[in-house]
Amino acid sequence: MANHHHDHVLHEGEALAAAAQTALERSGEQWTKMRAAVFDALARFERPASAYDIAEAVSNAQERRVAANSVYRILDLFTAANVARRIESANAYLANRHPECLHDCIFLVCDGCGETTHLDDDKLADGVRAAARQQGFNPERPVIEVRGLCSECA
Repeated sequence: MANHHHDHVLHEGEALAAAAQTALERSGEQWTKMRAAVFDALARFERPASAYDIAEAVSNAQERRVAANSVYRILDLFTAANVARRIESANAYLANRHPECLHDCIFLVCDGCGETTHLDDDKLADGVRAAARQQGFNPERPVIEVRGLCSECA
């Protein structure tokens, strides 16, 4: 079973791809050449990327057209396996730099430049889950997004 986020390692480069492959295979999926190419393209983006951005990057790298629908299916697998994170309000994705950790997502999204910062705050996330349960709701995957301006754009 995956760890909570305490003492997690943020992977980069080849270590990130290896951690993503391990997480995807642990979820029962195969790490195919196409999935590796999509993950590589996703990991190269510094800001959240749309499926169309990723499809274009993979198409350019492979010198053949890759459909956004194919990329969406792969991104759905990545999100389910904790390999990627979806920024709901932007319909965009980020590579998860610590896919071995399971925790709720808290994102700070800058409306000026698009910079997205991922926070880990168990106390806040646990409070959201508790509030949902008090309403008779079973929270499965809370995602909290805070829109505003980063320190550079403020």
